[in-house]
Amino acid sequence: MITSRAWAGKTYGVYGLARTGKSVVATLTASGARVAAWDDGEAARDSFGGELTDLHTADLSALAAMVVSPGVPHDAPVFRRAVAAGIPVIGDIELFAQARAGLPPHRVVGVTGTNGKSTTAALIHHILVSAGVPARLGGNIGAPILSEEPLPTGGVYVLELSSFQLELTDTLACDVAVLLNITPDHLDRHGTMDAYTAAKARLFAMQAPPATAIVTSDDRFSRTIRAVEGVAEIVPPGIAAVEQAAWPALAGPHNQQNARAAIAACRALGLAAGQIDAGLRTYPGLPHRMERVRKVGGVTFVNDSKATNPTSTAPALAAFPHIHWIAGGLAKTGDLDACVPFLSHVRAAYLIGDAAPRFAGLLHGKVPVINAERLDRAVAMAAAAAHPGDTVLLSPACASYDQFTDFAARGAAFKALVGAL
Repeated sequence: MITSRAWAGKTYGVYGLARTGKSVVATLTASGARVAAWDDGEAARDSFGGELTDLHTADLSALAAMVVSPGVPHDAPVFRRAVAAGIPVIGDIELFAQARAGLPPHRVVGVTGTNGKSTTAALIHHILVSAGVPARLGGNIGAPILSEEPLPTGGVYVLELSSFQLELTDTLACDVAVLLNITPDHLDRHGTMDAYTAAKARLFAMQAPPATAIVTSDDRFSRTIRAVEGVAEIVPPGIAAVEQAAWPALAGPHNQQNARAAIAACRALGLAAGQIDAGLRTYPGLPHRMERVRKVGGVTFVNDSKATNPTSTAPALAAFPHIHWIAGGLAKTGDLDACVPFLSHVRAAYLIGDAAPRFAGLLHGKVPVINAERLDRAVAMAAAAAHPGDTVLLSPACASYDQFTDFAARGAAFKALVGAL
């Protein structure tokens, strides 16, 4: 794991004891720090296995910082208590930033954006590893970064960074910072698009010369960040000049943007064109992102459970000509505007979860709508209706939390149902 002498002898609060929280406790303890740990969930407390301190009532005055899990909202009582007591509230990425001074010389790539950041971060990591560069992938993807072993000299840490994580980070000076796009998302947390954009902008505000800043979209929120933070020019489309058909796992216009960002980042890290192209050609793709599950009776089943908003669903609808579309869940926005240009590809929509009534109204008169309510019924109905050459696509345009623990659980359920056909 990654440790730091800077934490020795200090006391830290750790609020939230899921995977990330447990990694923080382990890291701080191994570094010689004292930890006051708590989770409001009884199951999380029971599985923790260490000493617990109720941070709702404990004296916080001795804490060097309160380390909270990214999903903890700012209005959570413990968060408010720490702020009122003048205690810094940070996340595990800030602890990683503080530990960097004690690590072998390395570089850090930070990737953020509303859509595509998992694919882009994983693609950069894959290109580096395939080129023989020691690399770690972490942040909002994979294992918690603090639980990973430190890289040798010359290594590169590739971090996918959500707006939640960036809000809790103050000193992560990325050598390469990448912004893919900004579209409405997480407004229940941030309140406004300006606040959401400001969280993303922190990635660039923390950089110091001679760092590289990469922006691949020209949406108005990305333009705001470029103007305020002095980010360099947008990456030109020509940077992905290699024929995209040579990259099997990177089909579609959204992946062209992801590839452009990865190419630019790897160039900034000093990789040669041949090394980058070799990585692009061998990239295997990620689970739950345009993942082809199987073909049954000439019908292709695709798991795109990671598409948790309409903007991330739109490229999937654009990619296939005859779609039986499974959508719904916990809606993040009140519209499906990004999907409308591609509804001509949809033979029928099978709606599930909390958003089903709203989506039914939005799609009325545009495509046939079936209220399936549950994923198992949607898969069965779509499979029965589909003809050879059609695609049954799970691309929900919604979060999963109404019926599943996360998008991965939803995607795994879809794959299991398809496997049983």
